[in-house]
Amino acid sequence: MAQIPVQTLYRDPQLFYWILIPITVVMVLTGVLRHYASVLLANIPKKLDSKAMREQRFLARGVALRSNYHALSRKSFAARREALTAGYETGAFLKNPENKGQPPANPLSDPSAMDGMMGMMKNNMAMIIPNTLIMSWINAFFSGYVIMKLPFPITLKFKSMLQAGVQTKDMDPRWMSSISWYFLCIFGLQFVYVFLLGSDNGTSSPPPTMLGAHTTDILRTLAASQVAAQMQTQQMQMNPMGGPGQDPDKQFKAEAENLAVVEHYSVLDDVETRLLEGIKL
Repeated sequence: MAQIPVQTLYRDPQLFYWILIPITVVMVLTGVLRHYASVLLANIPKKLDSKAMREQRFLARGVALRSNYHALSRKSFAARREALTAGYETGAFLKNPENKGQPPANPLSDPSAMDGMMGMMKNNMAMIIPNTLIMSWINAFFSGYVIMKLPFPITLKFKSMLQAGVQTKDMDPRWMSSISWYFLCIFGLQFVYVFLLGSDNGTSSPPPTMLGAHTTDILRTLAASQVAAQMQTQQMQMNPMGGPGQDPDKQFKAEAENLAVVEHYSVLDDVETRLLEGIKL
């Protein structure tokens, strides 16, 4: 039986020191600088007033009661449900009870929402500008180089991911180009950033759908992923009750309806009988 000949490429070993290591070092340093730039550009969180805090906490109390009612007796649960439901329906827990029934204000008119949007824009610029500069640097100096070969076999589906910038059809898919090493560093250095900077380091992994995309699409998808993560974080900081523009009164009434349909049971019901049956067995 004929065996498939092993493909051999003669590669200059200096490519490892002059391409692979510089790209890796630049990527690590860029991630560290991006983290500290994000810290410097971050907005100082504003102090939440007591009425807004009360509005959020009472909604959280209703959710906690609905999720953990089985640890309470029937009498305790009924008393808590009655007190919370009465406050939800009358609007006693609202930050501005006089605005009950009115449509929510435009989130764009909220200064805190505008500050959050500006923070996301600054973080987005801190993400996309370094990636664009590094991509241009690699394309200018290291385009078309094959720098390493993976020590394990892979399928042809990984060829477009590992050999970006190398226009060859018959090359073994285990060979990797310099541009592909840059893309893999974006994915693989997240654990290095966690080790150096901690888990909250402001760097997010791009989605796996980037792997077979064009260079411009990759940068665009990476920026969109970063913006989505920042928007989620900013919304949680601005309003833990939900996104901007939601009506707290409607949320309170919805929670009152959720509490009203709860059928109470307790884990302590008939505990004596169950204990005695366990002892008999």
